Amino acid sequence: MSKQKYRIRNWADYNKSLINRGSITFWINEESIKNWNSKGNNGKKGRPHTYSDLAIICALTIRALYNLPLRATEGFLISILQLLHLTLSTPNYSTLCRRSANLKVPLPRFLSKNKPIHVVIDSTGLKVYGEGEWKVRQHGYTKKRTWRKLHLVIDPDTHEIVAQSLTTNGIKDEIAVENLMTQIKEPILDVYADSQYDKRNAYRSIILRGGRPIIPPQVRARVQIKKNWTPEWVLRDKVVKEIEDLGGDAQAKKRWKIASNYHRRSLAETGMFRYKQAFGDRLRNRSVENQKTEVAIKCTILNKMTRLGMPKSEELTA
Repeated sequence: MSKQKYRIRNWADYNKSLINRGSITFWINEESIKNWNSKGNNGKKGRPHTYSDLAIICALTIRALYNLPLRATEGFLISILQLLHLTLSTPNYSTLCRRSANLKVPLPRFLSKNKPIHVVIDSTGLKVYGEGEWKVRQHGYTKKRTWRKLHLVIDPDTHEIVAQSLTTNGIKDEIAVENLMTQIKEPILDVYADSQYDKRNAYRSIILRGGRPIIPPQVRARVQIKKNWTPEWVLRDKVVKEIEDLGGDAQAKKRWKIASNYHRRSLAETGMFRYKQAFGDRLRNRSVENQKTEVAIKCTILNKMTRLGMPKSEELTA
């Protein structure tokens, strides 16, 4: 059976958006320049910051976008401000590192706000430090390898990231769902996730936000309604019963996935692929607080890239 082929219908617009992703004027705009310096401490004690949060976010965005070390980021900003003939000072690398630890980075939404949304959830690993895959494959481990887990919630209709969280690799996926759900302000419709989220905590967090979990039960799942009379388990048992009515085997689960439109969840993996293609699978910072800011900045960049334009594909018929 030959593989189905697709073509991009809006190639001209998408090609232009890819070019605009590298435009420095898109990432350092008039708003950033106007609000570069801090306007006070907002009633807090102590000396006010010299630079606003927006200026620090702008600098860290440049760092992530062009894959620069902190010192090179400082030099890059100095040269940009000189070319623009601006008298603004530049935060040094030490300031960027220190302010990054407690920086609040809002996640911009351009395409899927103020309306009920469907979402897909998934997680992936990001390496903090350690040896490369080739060396490990050839010679084994000689150094400790440390990972973090990135959890993303994506709107499958717009490909925007609507919530994100970075945890240690010991945090299970279902535990992170509660934090992810609280970040979403819009009403939630269907929530698609794989069988790793087939846990009570995940169901409960989704149902409390008004969502409907579309999660395939794990292998050998059985109806537990008599032992666990809770709303989340009633809904989960309903899915198990539906699969049993279809035959209860692997083919029955496939038919259930098709009927429930479960395969939209694969768009979460597309989002993970876009993240790693743009920024790699490593984290540059060492402290967890700075790593969380780093991931938030990168998710912000991806949403802004999505705003510029995404490909629209159509299936080619024979």
